[in-house]
Amino acid sequence: MKFGTVPTGEATGAYLAHSVALPKGRLRKGLLLEDSHIAELLGAGHDQITVARLAPTDVDENTAATQLAQALLAGDADLDRHLDMTNAFTGRVNLLARGPGVAVLDVAALEATNAVHPMITLATVPPFQQMAQGGMVATIKIISYGVDQADLTRACAAARGAIRLAPPQLQDATLIITEIERGAGDKGREAIANRLSALDVVLKDVVMVPHLTDALRDAITAADTALVLILTGSATSDIDDVAPSALRAAGGTVARFGMPVDPGNLLFLGNLGDRQVIGLPGCARSPALNGADWVLSRIVCGIAVTDRDISGMGVGGLLKEIVTRPQPRRG
Repeated sequence: MKFGTVPTGEATGAYLAHSVALPKGRLRKGLLLEDSHIAELLGAGHDQITVARLAPTDVDENTAATQLAQALLAGDADLDRHLDMTNAFTGRVNLLARGPGVAVLDVAALEATNAVHPMITLATVPPFQQMAQGGMVATIKIISYGVDQADLTRACAAARGAIRLAPPQLQDATLIITEIERGAGDKGREAIANRLSALDVVLKDVVMVPHLTDALRDAITAADTALVLILTGSATSDIDDVAPSALRAAGGTVARFGMPVDPGNLLFLGNLGDRQVIGLPGCARSPALNGADWVLSRIVCGIAVTDRDISGMGVGGLLKEIVTRPQPRRG
């Protein structure tokens, strides 16, 4: 692409690099100049203008952005990526979530795409970000008015199939709350229900039981939903505490206790047969973001959460403090 100032009379077929004010309006930057525009410019006394002229091997910004977006969404023919692509405008295309879900990104592929040429760029939400309908998962922006076809081809090859949205897979949940004397009762019920609703999960049952292993075991066993959430009246302090013990007593397993995310340290994760079980930390009573949100959204959307996954959440896991917590970070 050739960029610079030229005599206005020689600018037909070039892109206007900067907006120009005219007596009856304005010619916007990026406009592909035609003879009528040239006449207007000359008539207004603009003898020279700054333009960009594409080389024979260049692809214009909107076409390039569209092709890169299409490559990002490409993949197996039967795979619906649950993302919509906006029309290109000024070299930009956005990828929007069709509904709730979790952004699944091939980070290495996206980094390779951005490394092809500085004028070819894309920005995304963080990996596994929970999205709502219409949320922007990525934006593709061609900075210059055109890019070389060879660079665009390499970028598209690197980006192919690198972004998708995992939609919710689990449909219903049971919330079991254990009670202690002078405890929180069912405080947090609404916040948890709202979290589930945002993921299109129906909160089928809310069960209140004493904070005792046997009572909680029976409630876990009786739950008939794909997801079981446990919110204890007394914080879970050990893998052999009431809630993890109750899950094992019901015949389930505890895959992980504790996570390096604050707020959210006291989460545990397990299963009972094909039912997923999440022991919620006390901070889940607040609607504020906490570590349980990161695990809940992935589990609901069918993304396995391993012990290693949770270990890796510590970097970036220092979240905004919930000031209503009984023991905030600072006294």
